[in-house]
Amino acid sequence: MLREFRASQVALYGYADDPSDTPPGEFVPPRGLFLLARESVGRPLGCGGWHVLGPGTGEIKRMYVRSEARGRALGRQILQRLEADAREQGVDHMQLETGALNGAALELYERHGYTPIPAYREGRNPGINRALRRAL
Repeated sequence: MLREFRASQVALYGYADDPSDTPPGEFVPPRGLFLLARESVGRPLGCGGWHVLGPGTGEIKRMYVRSEARGRALGRQILQRLEADAREQGVDHMQLETGALNGAALELYERHGYTPIPAYREGRNPGINRALRRAL
């Protein structure tokens, strides 16, 4: 799923962060969680994770839903489960980055109360990257 996710970003923007930039160990409970949504026969349809970014702040990472599974509210379900888990672990704010060309993701996050913030990672291109945050 993560290779497919990265390939979709490369196709859209010409480059993408390597998923290994956030080591899998950062998604281990209670300081994070990574979800894989599957259809009943076990084929993966979507994924997403969160990890602790700083005191009281979590970060959503690697949110992706395969094209054939879009329009079924799967992204919303993954996001809500990640936020609920983070809240249970004492996180009171969540933030994330997404691409300016990813209208579906921007719409999803806006509907769930995420608002724009300045870039929180060095070297980000504001013409491409959008940083968002919300209180949980």
